[in-house]
Amino acid sequence: MTRRLVQLLLGLLLYGASLALLLRAGLGLAPWDVLHQGLAELTGATVGSMVIVVSFVVLLAWVPLRQRPGVGTIANAILVGVSLDLTMLVLGDVQQWQWRVGLLVTGVLLNGLATALYIGAMLGPGPRDGLMTGLVRRTGRSVRLVRTSLEVGVLALGWLLGGTVGIGTLLYAVAIGPIVHVLLPRLTVRPSGAAVRGR
Repeated sequence: MTRRLVQLLLGLLLYGASLALLLRAGLGLAPWDVLHQGLAELTGATVGSMVIVVSFVVLLAWVPLRQRPGVGTIANAILVGVSLDLTMLVLGDVQQWQWRVGLLVTGVLLNGLATALYIGAMLGPGPRDGLMTGLVRRTGRSVRLVRTSLEVGVLALGWLLGGTVGIGTLLYAVAIGPIVHVLLPRLTVRPSGAAVRGR
């Protein structure tokens, strides 16, 4: 259990740091993070604060879906946003395109590692993935359809609110799945009878 908790915390802290790298790159974000950034632009709050707020709003949607959060779910809802904001305080603005591309690639790679770490800890799905799996179970629709619908919806809303959509959004969409696919089996601490879930 100690290893799982350490792995969970490390994964969540690195996840937040990876989002900060992508934000500083300014070349596009993952769909949910486009929404977080758009809400931050609208409210004047930090992006990390919006990650936390959206996480708990999404958790409210778990109630009618009869989803049960784990310790990893609550930790995810809080620590990713905290880590993001702390990393943003350390990282300054980056202007040179070479550095921005470097931050983008590093951010995507780090995000893949962080995702495999916290999913592999097997301590509960993140709020957003729990919403997806709950909708799949309740509606009988495919994971592909539900996930795509959710992500297109939050991407469009985030973009309308001023979130950054760009080449980084495409790179994230193409690369994150294969990275996690390679790393997750090596980082999964599988208790008996558990299933792998994520953010």
